Amino acid sequence: MISRNSFHLPVSLLVIAILLLAPAYSAAEKLPDGFAYVSETVPGAVLEVRYYGDNNFVGQRVDGYLAPRVILTTEAATALAQVESQLAVFGLGIKVFDGYRPQQAVDHFVRWGKALNDTKMKAQFYPDVDKKNLFRDGYIAEKSGHSRGSTVDLTIIDLTTGAELDMGTPFDFFGPKSWPSNKDMPAHVRANRALLQNAMLRNGFKPLTEEWWHFTLRDEPYPDTYFNFPVR
Repeated sequence: MISRNSFHLPVSLLVIAILLLAPAYSAAEKLPDGFAYVSETVPGAVLEVRYYGDNNFVGQRVDGYLAPRVILTTEAATALAQVESQLAVFGLGIKVFDGYRPQQAVDHFVRWGKALNDTKMKAQFYPDVDKKNLFRDGYIAEKSGHSRGSTVDLTIIDLTTGAELDMGTPFDFFGPKSWPSNKDMPAHVRANRALLQNAMLRNGFKPLTEEWWHFTLRDEPYPDTYFNFPVR
């Protein structure tokens, strides 16, 4: 019988054993099959991941965003690379605000939407909308196409200055001013929105009637699946 004190591993071997038995960090970072990081597929894209910070309608980092990264299905990321390439010819680029959105983030939005006393971001993102009507008017819902992985929120930038083209409203502004078809916006705003929409349409994306920044791949690979792995 071996006594409890007779078995001893050198410290170096013990460390190696722990590393071999523990889950690898890289494995934890591996995306599910069929998904890609926009920074790798579209290296020219500028990322401003709003839900990783507090510059969003919730006013804080949103659940499920563990890193300032943007994820899309491989098909959507490949199509977005074509958009970026075509705009670059004219000295323009893309800034991406969001892509795949885990269901836990959508759940966070729902909890926030029900907390009617939390209106600290109202002046910036929904000045003309009563928070109690956000569900009724479709601004907040329990399911989001973003969770299927092929929807992206973005704008166009000038590659020389890095400045965003004027789209009339900020990203995630709730209200008719954000509708791409709003004819009350100045001519240059309508032209910029049309430029973005045409670039996306040419590469297989379809727009949303209420948000100038929102596009979904027309032939999305997971039309009925809502994913919940975190963004990291």
